[in-house]
Amino acid sequence: MQFDHLAVAGETLQAAVSHVEDALGVKMAPGGVHDHFGTHNQLIGLADGLYLEAIAINPSVPALSYPRWFDLDRFHGQPRISNWICRVPDMIAALADLPEGAGTPVSLKRGDLRWQMAVPASGILPYDGAFPAIIEWQVPTPPGETLAASGCSLTRLEISHPDARWLEEVVPLKDDRVVFVSGDPDMRASFDTPHGCRELS
Repeated sequence: MQFDHLAVAGETLQAAVSHVEDALGVKMAPGGVHDHFGTHNQLIGLADGLYLEAIAINPSVPALSYPRWFDLDRFHGQPRISNWICRVPDMIAALADLPEGAGTPVSLKRGDLRWQMAVPASGILPYDGAFPAIIEWQVPTPPGETLAASGCSLTRLEISHPDARWLEEVVPLKDDRVVFVSGDPDMRASFDTPHGCRELS
Protein backbone atom coordinates (compact mmCIF):
# COMPACT_ATOMS: atom_id res chain seq x y z
CA MET A 1 0.00 0.00 0.00
CA GLN A 2 1.22 3.48 -0.94
CA PHE A 3 -0.11 6.91 -0.13
CA ASP A 4 -1.67 8.21 -3.37
CA HIS A 5 -3.53 11.48 -2.81
CA LEU A 6 -5.63 13.73 -0.59
CA ALA A 7 -9.22 14.82 -1.19
CA VAL A 8 -10.51 18.22 -0.07
CA ALA A 9 -14.31 18.38 -0.23
CA GLY A 10 -16.56 21.41 -0.45
CA GLU A 11 -20.24 22.15 -0.80
CA THR A 12 -19.24 23.46 -4.24
CA LEU A 13 -16.13 22.80 -6.28
CA GLN A 14 -15.24 26.50 -6.29
CA ALA A 15 -15.38 26.58 -2.48
CA ALA A 16 -13.05 23.59 -2.25
CA VAL A 17 -10.65 25.03 -4.85
CA SER A 18 -10.53 28.42 -3.12
CA HIS A 19 -9.82 26.72 0.21
CA VAL A 20 -6.84 24.88 -1.25
CA GLU A 21 -5.48 27.82 -3.24
CA ASP A 22 -5.77 30.22 -0.31
CA ALA A 23 -3.97 27.77 1.99
CA LEU A 24 -1.13 26.78 -0.34
CA GLY A 25 -0.80 29.90 -2.48
CA VAL A 26 -0.78 27.97 -5.77
CA LYS A 27 -3.40 27.54 -8.47
CA MET A 28 -5.17 24.24 -9.03
CA ALA A 29 -5.24 22.66 -12.48
CA PRO A 30 -8.40 21.53 -14.29
CA GLY A 31 -9.62 18.05 -13.45
CA GLY A 32 -12.79 16.55 -14.80
CA VAL A 33 -16.04 14.79 -13.99
CA HIS A 34 -16.77 11.41 -12.41
CA ASP A 35 -19.96 10.31 -14.13
CA HIS A 36 -20.67 7.33 -11.88
CA PHE A 37 -20.68 9.33 -8.65
CA GLY A 38 -21.86 12.66 -10.04
CA THR A 39 -18.83 14.64 -8.87
CA HIS A 40 -16.16 16.86 -10.40
CA ASN A 41 -12.69 17.91 -9.32
CA GLN A 42 -9.56 20.01 -9.79
CA LEU A 43 -5.99 18.92 -9.05
CA ILE A 44 -2.56 19.93 -7.79
CA GLY A 45 0.50 17.80 -8.46
CA LEU A 46 2.73 17.38 -5.40
CA ALA A 47 6.27 16.10 -5.09
CA ASP A 48 7.06 12.38 -4.84
CA GLY A 49 4.16 11.24 -7.01
CA LEU A 50 1.45 12.52 -4.68
CA TYR A 51 -1.37 14.85 -5.62
CA LEU A 52 -4.29 16.70 -4.09
CA GLU A 53 -7.81 16.97 -5.44
CA ALA A 54 -10.61 19.39 -4.65
CA ILE A 55 -13.91 17.57 -5.11
CA ALA A 56 -17.62 18.32 -4.85
CA ILE A 57 -20.99 17.17 -6.11
CA ASN A 58 -21.54 18.24 -9.70
CA PRO A 59 -24.76 20.30 -9.63
CA SER A 60 -25.48 19.53 -13.29
CA VAL A 61 -25.93 15.82 -12.53
CA PRO A 62 -29.41 14.57 -11.48
CA ALA A 63 -29.81 12.94 -8.07
CA LEU A 64 -28.36 9.44 -7.85
CA SER A 65 -30.16 6.32 -6.66
CA TYR A 66 -27.13 5.25 -4.59
CA PRO A 67 -24.72 7.03 -2.22
CA ARG A 68 -21.77 8.98 -3.59
CA TRP A 69 -18.20 8.22 -2.57
CA PHE A 70 -16.35 10.16 0.15
CA ASP A 71 -19.63 10.64 2.06
CA LEU A 72 -20.32 13.68 -0.13
CA ASP A 73 -24.11 13.31 0.19
CA ARG A 74 -23.83 14.36 3.84
CA PHE A 75 -21.09 16.93 3.41
CA HIS A 76 -21.84 20.42 4.73
CA GLY A 77 -19.95 23.33 6.21
CA GLN A 78 -16.56 24.73 5.37
CA PRO A 79 -14.28 22.98 2.85
CA ARG A 80 -11.81 20.63 4.48
CA ILE A 81 -9.67 17.55 3.98
CA SER A 82 -12.30 14.84 3.86
CA ASN A 83 -10.35 11.74 2.84
CA TRP A 84 -6.97 10.27 2.11
CA ILE A 85 -6.48 7.68 -0.58
CA CYS A 86 -3.95 4.85 -0.78
CA ARG A 87 -3.16 2.77 -3.85
CA VAL A 88 -2.58 -0.96 -4.00
CA PRO A 89 -1.43 -3.24 -6.83
CA ASP A 90 -4.22 -5.79 -6.29
CA MET A 91 -7.57 -4.53 -4.98
CA ILE A 92 -9.07 -7.95 -4.17
CA ALA A 93 -5.99 -9.10 -2.26
CA ALA A 94 -5.79 -5.82 -0.37
CA LEU A 95 -9.44 -5.88 0.70
CA ALA A 96 -9.08 -9.48 1.93
CA ASP A 97 -6.54 -8.24 4.47
CA LEU A 98 -8.39 -5.09 5.53
CA PRO A 99 -11.17 -4.70 8.10
CA GLU A 100 -14.79 -5.14 7.06
CA GLY A 101 -16.31 -1.91 5.80
CA ALA A 102 -13.39 -0.79 3.62
CA GLY A 103 -15.70 -1.10 0.62
CA THR A 104 -16.24 -3.14 -2.51
CA PRO A 105 -14.52 -2.45 -5.84
CA VAL A 106 -16.20 -0.05 -8.25
CA SER A 107 -14.75 0.31 -11.75
CA LEU A 108 -14.38 3.96 -12.77
CA LYS A 109 -13.01 6.11 -15.56
CA ARG A 110 -12.32 9.74 -16.35
CA GLY A 111 -10.88 10.60 -19.74
CA ASP A 112 -7.96 8.23 -20.33
CA LEU A 113 -7.79 7.22 -16.67
CA ARG A 114 -9.09 3.86 -15.50
CA TRP A 115 -9.18 2.65 -11.91
CA GLN A 116 -11.02 0.70 -9.24
CA MET A 117 -12.01 2.30 -5.95
CA ALA A 118 -13.21 0.46 -2.87
CA VAL A 119 -16.42 2.23 -1.89
CA PRO A 120 -18.68 1.18 1.02
CA ALA A 121 -22.35 0.71 0.11
CA SER A 122 -23.18 3.66 2.38
CA GLY A 123 -20.47 5.84 0.83
CA ILE A 124 -19.05 6.27 4.34
CA LEU A 125 -15.58 4.91 5.09
CA PRO A 126 -14.96 3.40 8.53
CA TYR A 127 -14.01 5.48 11.54
CA ASP A 128 -15.63 8.74 10.44
CA GLY A 129 -13.74 8.67 7.15
CA ALA A 130 -10.36 8.40 8.86
CA PHE A 131 -9.81 5.03 7.19
CA PRO A 132 -8.16 5.45 3.78
CA ALA A 133 -10.05 4.95 0.55
CA ILE A 134 -8.35 2.17 -1.43
CA ILE A 135 -7.60 2.63 -5.13
CA GLU A 136 -6.07 0.40 -7.80
CA TRP A 137 -4.94 2.36 -10.84
CA GLN A 138 -5.41 0.49 -14.11
CA VAL A 139 -3.13 2.71 -16.17
CA PRO A 140 0.66 2.39 -16.65
CA THR A 141 1.44 5.56 -14.69
CA PRO A 142 -0.61 6.96 -11.77
CA PRO A 143 -1.77 10.55 -12.34
CA GLY A 144 0.32 11.84 -9.44
CA GLU A 145 3.40 11.11 -11.51
CA THR A 146 2.16 12.94 -14.61
CA LEU A 147 0.59 16.12 -13.19
CA ALA A 148 2.54 19.33 -13.64
CA ALA A 149 4.75 20.17 -10.64
CA SER A 150 3.33 22.84 -8.36
CA GLY A 151 6.43 23.35 -6.22
CA CYS A 152 4.53 21.92 -3.23
CA SER A 153 5.46 18.83 -1.24
CA LEU A 154 3.60 17.17 1.60
CA THR A 155 5.67 16.99 4.77
CA ARG A 156 3.06 15.64 7.21
CA LEU A 157 -0.48 14.30 7.22
CA GLU A 158 -1.91 14.15 10.71
CA ILE A 159 -4.94 11.90 11.09
CA SER A 160 -6.71 12.44 14.39
CA HIS A 161 -9.25 9.97 15.74
CA PRO A 162 -10.17 8.45 19.12
CA ASP A 163 -9.15 5.05 17.67
CA ALA A 164 -5.88 6.29 16.20
CA ARG A 165 -3.90 3.38 17.64
CA TRP A 166 -6.20 0.85 15.97
CA LEU A 167 -5.98 2.70 12.65
CA GLU A 168 -2.20 2.68 12.78
CA GLU A 169 -2.21 -1.06 13.41
CA VAL A 170 -4.64 -2.10 10.67
CA VAL A 171 -3.57 0.24 7.85
CA PRO A 172 -0.55 -1.47 6.23
CA LEU A 173 1.19 1.73 5.19
CA LYS A 174 4.81 2.59 5.87
CA ASP A 175 5.10 6.34 5.26
CA ASP A 176 6.80 8.62 7.76
CA ARG A 177 4.70 11.56 6.56
CA VAL A 178 1.47 9.96 7.81
CA VAL A 179 0.96 10.30 11.55
CA PHE A 180 -1.96 9.02 13.62
CA VAL A 181 -2.86 10.92 16.80
CA SER A 182 -5.58 10.38 19.38
CA GLY A 183 -8.27 13.06 19.40
CA ASP A 184 -11.45 14.24 17.74
CA PRO A 185 -11.85 13.15 14.09
CA ASP A 186 -9.82 15.56 11.97
CA MET A 187 -7.13 15.71 9.28
CA ARG A 188 -4.43 18.31 8.92
CA ALA A 189 -1.64 18.45 6.34
CA SER A 190 1.60 20.43 6.24
CA PHE A 191 3.36 21.38 3.02
CA ASP A 192 6.55 22.98 1.80
CA THR A 193 5.43 25.47 -0.85
CA PRO A 194 7.03 28.25 -2.94
CA HIS A 195 5.71 30.55 -0.20
CA GLY A 196 7.18 28.62 2.74
CA CYS A 197 5.54 26.16 5.10
CA ARG A 198 1.75 26.10 4.80
CA GLU A 199 -1.00 24.11 6.51
CA LEU A 200 -4.25 22.77 5.13
CA SER A 201 -7.06 21.28 7.14
